[in-house]
Amino acid sequence: MADQLDLPDRTLVTGGAGWLGRGLLHLFTDPTSAYHRGGELVALVRDRSEADLLGTEVPAVRAVVGDVTDPRSLDALFDGAGGRTDLIHTAGVIHPRTVAEFDAVNAGGTRNVVAAARRAGIRRMIHVSSNSPFGVNPSIGDTFRAREPYHPYLGYGRSKMEGELAVLEAARSDRLDAVIVRPPWFYGPWQPLRQTTFFQMVKAGRFPLFGGGHQRRSMVYVENLVQGIVRAERSPGEPGRAWWIADERPYEVREIVATVQQALRDEGIESKDGGLRAPAVVARVAVAADTVLQRIGTYVQELHVLGEMGATIACDISAARDELGYRPEIDLLEGMRRSIRWCRAHGVEL
Repeated sequence: MADQLDLPDRTLVTGGAGWLGRGLLHLFTDPTSAYHRGGELVALVRDRSEADLLGTEVPAVRAVVGDVTDPRSLDALFDGAGGRTDLIHTAGVIHPRTVAEFDAVNAGGTRNVVAAARRAGIRRMIHVSSNSPFGVNPSIGDTFRAREPYHPYLGYGRSKMEGELAVLEAARSDRLDAVIVRPPWFYGPWQPLRQTTFFQMVKAGRFPLFGGGHQRRSMVYVENLVQGIVRAERSPGEPGRAWWIADERPYEVREIVATVQQALRDEGIESKDGGLRAPAVVARVAVAADTVLQRIGTYVQELHVLGEMGATIACDISAARDELGYRPEIDLLEGMRRSIRWCRAHGVEL
């Protein structure tokens, strides 16, 4: 894409030890990567054990300990930041211990980061959001467009919406150059336990397919997501813009399951065909129970995921393609094969 902004002299990454944060930092420091960059890389981590982890994995990155919920602890991240510093805000909580963590981290934490970024005078902030501020598609055939009204899905969706609103307000009124990327379900190296569980269920033929598995899901391989983040970072234009970043097209859930099974077999791992057929009412009951529990402050990850799997969450990436030149290069089968190879290389049992 022509007329891109230059790479920054310094890149700040919150959530540096998280799934996406580690993916970013590995690609930024790998000289063979298309996303390799020079300059200083500074990552915010929650504790000394995470700092030690990054020190071992990516020694070129300077890790600073802090917590987005504690504004004073952010000073070390922004110390010395200025006009050629970019910030990529990936820190967030998806599956918390309590519902209150959603608001503390995703909403309050983002407000704290925005305030610190504004004071520091950074060049650009890229806020990594989610599909959840927009809920689920009202029908299997519906697809979220570039401009959708907010319709948050339970506590996570509300907290991510509040985070987006804080970013957009700063972009409008405080002249903070901030933009938003909205990935749906992402997958790939550095995956957490829940993604390993997904592979194990698919391998055993026990991943639930509600109503035949015709629901559509947009997904994004981590390296495709990094491409979208970098293109959003370097795209000139007005602050406050937002883009869906996903693979080229949504997939039916049954196609996702079949593709993972094929990827497992391609990598020499025996896998059963099909999934666990389940009536759609099971997912609806899970959503109802999840809603009741979240109202009293209780979060049950398995229940939440079960309910969400009965829904369509599909988005249209044409705005990112047209405005950013975003072109996802890694398709679902190849992305899953790379994910499986990463698991085996790191001793993750599938």
